[in-house]
Amino acid sequence: MFNQLIIGSVIIVLTVIIQVVFFNMAIAKLTNLKDWLSQSASFIKTSIATIAVVLWLLAGITISIWTWALLFVLTGSIGTLEEAVYFATVTFTTLGYGDITLDINWRILSSLAAVNGLIIFGLTTAFLIQFVDKVKDLHLKTD
Repeated sequence: MFNQLIIGSVIIVLTVIIQVVFFNMAIAKLTNLKDWLSQSASFIKTSIATIAVVLWLLAGITISIWTWALLFVLTGSIGTLEEAVYFATVTFTTLGYGDITLDINWRILSSLAAVNGLIIFGLTTAFLIQFVDKVKDLHLKTD
């Protein structure tokens, strides 16, 4: 049990780091594009920026899911990579169909993956709310 808690905690820290790196890269790029976005902020510009940010953050989430999937394969708790990616996605999103479960010796990891998904989606939601607020401010300044 303790090895699962340690391994799962390490993966949670790793995925939080991954998502924070994606946040910081998005911030850096958006900072570079601030002048472009604020000069006659338009629906098209802000839509492109929003879509790009959402897809970029989704890439970070995808890496986190694949990290869990690889852990499941490496521990032997799930047989195939396809099953591991499916299980990691269903668990990380807290959908939890239950059609695939981890080996009894590794099942605590599934709870940690679900907790990790809640953390990552919460952080990502907070980031997107801040982003939309900043975009809204650009529109108000140009109106």
